[in-house]
Amino acid sequence: MAEVLAFRVPAGSAHTLLVWGLEPAPGLEHSLFSVFSKFGLLYSVRAHRNAAVAGPGYYAIIKFYSDRDASRAQRACNGQRLFQKSPLKVCVCTKQKGLQQQVLALNSNKCQELANHYLGFNGWSSRIITLQNVSGFDDENGDLGKILQKRSVKYLGAVEVTLPNHGVCTRGVGLGEADIENSEENGKVAVEYNHTQEEPTDSLTEEELKGLVQVNELPLEQFDLEEEVFSDLSFDDEFPSWGMPSN
Repeated sequence: MAEVLAFRVPAGSAHTLLVWGLEPAPGLEHSLFSVFSKFGLLYSVRAHRNAAVAGPGYYAIIKFYSDRDASRAQRACNGQRLFQKSPLKVCVCTKQKGLQQQVLALNSNKCQELANHYLGFNGWSSRIITLQNVSGFDDENGDLGKILQKRSVKYLGAVEVTLPNHGVCTRGVGLGEADIENSEENGKVAVEYNHTQEEPTDSLTEEELKGLVQVNELPLEQFDLEEEVFSDLSFDDEFPSWGMPSN
């Protein structure tokens, strides 16, 4: 059965591995990346120092895009020495406690990395169809003072993505917004896009834009801003009482 990967920050608990029993060493995260990236594309590798009561050492949280890759890595690496003298303990996160985890969008660099890994460098292409300034000021209450204190600029972009090997072509739109703070100096906002003559940028009408896809506004903080909270993770094996890592 095929596994479906979304262009989102991996949020499922099965995507996350806990590695503990790590010995202090320079370039620890690089060593972890070198080993675990052999099993699939990694979203993040983060090493942390153990709690004082646990003694010297580190633990790491490793996140895969694919839960199958994470499972294979756990089976292959658990109990192995890998790059150090003592064996490592590797567990798969089985559930996530607490509040429902927020779905976060990937930034553009991560999206390209994910597409290149699974589709190949020449297996996909994209072009900007249009980039339009849709800024406006909300003056429903006639409070001009507040408007002058805080303004925002909005740009609507439409992008076309093509998968030539699969005969697939699709379009989507996104909305970006940034606040402009008034100051004694005049501020300017510039949007720059470089394209070749073979990839012209069209100007779509409002009706044409409506026919692409529904636009969902995502606040800036939802883009690839993730904080691992160790207390929210649960794993297949329990920690020994002397080795519980700390945040």
